Amino acid sequence: MSTIDKEKFQFVKRDDFASETIDAPAYSYWGSVFRQFLKKKSTVIMLGILVAIILMSFIYPMFSDFDFNDVSKVNDFSARFIKPNAEHWFGTDSNGKSLFDGVWFGARNSILISVIATFINLVIGVIVGGIWGISKSVDRVMMEVYNIISNIPSLLIVIVLTYSIGAGFWNLIFAMSVTTWIGIAYMIRIQIMRYRDLEYNLASQTLGTPTFKIIVKNIMPQLVSVIVSTMTLMLPSFISYEAFLSFFGLGLPITVPSLGRLISDYSQNVTTNAYLFWIPLTVLVLVSLSFYIVGQNLADASDPRTHR
Repeated sequence: MSTIDKEKFQFVKRDDFASETIDAPAYSYWGSVFRQFLKKKSTVIMLGILVAIILMSFIYPMFSDFDFNDVSKVNDFSARFIKPNAEHWFGTDSNGKSLFDGVWFGARNSILISVIATFINLVIGVIVGGIWGISKSVDRVMMEVYNIISNIPSLLIVIVLTYSIGAGFWNLIFAMSVTTWIGIAYMIRIQIMRYRDLEYNLASQTLGTPTFKIIVKNIMPQLVSVIVSTMTLMLPSFISYEAFLSFFGLGLPITVPSLGRLISDYSQNVTTNAYLFWIPLTVLVLVSLSFYIVGQNLADASDPRTHR
C-alpha cells in the first residue's frame, strides 16, 4: 500500500468564525436611496433649478449693496421702469430699484422662513408623535387636543396669530409653528402604532430592549420616507403662506423684502410693466415646484419597497 506524500499538501488552520461569514456584496441604504433618486430626469432638472435659486438667494446678497428701502432715484426718470436688458437683467421699478436684486433678497427671506418653520414643526412633530404612539395615557390626552385643533384651518390660525402679534420674521415663523406640528405628530403616531406590535418588536420587548431604543433602531428607519414626504409638502406650503400673508400686509414688514412683498408691491403692474409682477411670481412658482418635486422623488427613493 502506497503512502501519502504530505509534502504535496498544505494544511490550514480551521477558523470557526470565518466559516460563518456570509459572502455577500456590501449594501448601503443611503447609497441605494441616491441611486434611485437620481434615476429620474425630473429630479436632475428640478434639483438644478432649486440649487441655482438657493445659490443666487444666499450668495448674491453677500456681494450686493442693495437697499430695499432706497428711493433716491425716484426722480431720476432715466432709471425708472427700465425693461429687462443686459445691464438690468430683471429691469427696474418706479423707484429705480433693480428688480434682480429685489428678487434674490426677497427669495432668501422666503426660503429661510419656510426652512426654519419646517424644521421646527418636524422636530416637534416627530418627538411628540413618537411619545404619542407609545404611551397610551398620552394618546388619550393628545387625541382630544388633536380633534379640537384639526377642525380649525391651519391658515386661519396663522392669519389670526400674525394679525394679533404683528408682522415680523420670527413672529411669522412662530405663527406657522404653533399648531402645524400636531398634524405631523398624529401621522407619526399612526405609523408607530402600525409597526410597534410587529413580531420583531415584540421579541425585542420580551428580551428587555428599552422602548426608546426600539423606536430609534426599529421603527424610525421605517418612517424616513413618510417624514421626507411630509417635509416636501411643508416647504412649498410655508413659502405660499408667506407670500399670501405678505400680499395682504400680514407677513413681513413693508420694509423687509420677500417674494410675497414684491408680488404685492407690483400687483398694480400686471398690465403695464408686467415684468415687475410676473418675474417674482415665476421665481415663487419655480422654488415651490422644485422643492415639491425634488422632495417627493427623494421620499419615493427612501421608501425601502423601491430598493432591490
